[in-house]
Amino acid sequence: MKALMAEFLGTFWLVLGGCGSAVIAAAFPGLGIGLLGVSLAFGLTVLTMAYAVGPVSGGHFNPAVTAGLCVAGRFPATRVVPYVTAQLLGAVAGAAVLACIATGKPGFDLVASGFATNGYGARSPGGYGLGAAALVEGVLTGGFLLVILGATSARAATALAPLAIGLALTLIHLVSIPVTNTSVNPARSSGVALFAGGAALEQLWLFWLAPLAGAVAAALIGRWLFADGDTTRST
Repeated sequence: MKALMAEFLGTFWLVLGGCGSAVIAAAFPGLGIGLLGVSLAFGLTVLTMAYAVGPVSGGHFNPAVTAGLCVAGRFPATRVVPYVTAQLLGAVAGAAVLACIATGKPGFDLVASGFATNGYGARSPGGYGLGAAALVEGVLTGGFLLVILGATSARAATALAPLAIGLALTLIHLVSIPVTNTSVNPARSSGVALFAGGAALEQLWLFWLAPLAGAVAAALIGRWLFADGDTTRST
């Protein structure tokens, strides 16, 4: 139960801090932190919670990471569903708190604002299509998992693993915010989509399928690449 609570809190913090930076920046254009600020906010949420509660649960905060670690042999299959459930609940709770804060500004519209949801085509910040969105989400999630596997292997300086993982997530956002508004995390996408509704929910399937596919592919590579220095720890 402590591990599940840690996953809930970590994912809650990721959605509140990461998506919150984008939503509040959009709500207050004069105080906007821009692409770099939002990217850094997402990286910092993972970095801080990985240090805070990572020792309790492994610090996944992401269903694609949990699935990938399972395929890589770093995490037991029996714990995947409970972890993913805790992550989804944390994402919804984070989105709920964010919605309450954001709507505290008169005239703020959750749907019209986009509420930091992910999308392709007309819902892509840069107008990118389905193929580009699927590719960037799959490849970058795969790269993220490889960083996690390498940073937490027995040959790595594991005390610095949260720093490498947080910086990797920052880099991912710098690349992909213009394409999909960056998911690489099905829980993060689901939490805000439930509040935005409509097209955000209609396109949510991609932000489960592509990150999971990318994570599984990277896990299979990681099983071979890090085999000599593998460890049973997840992060």
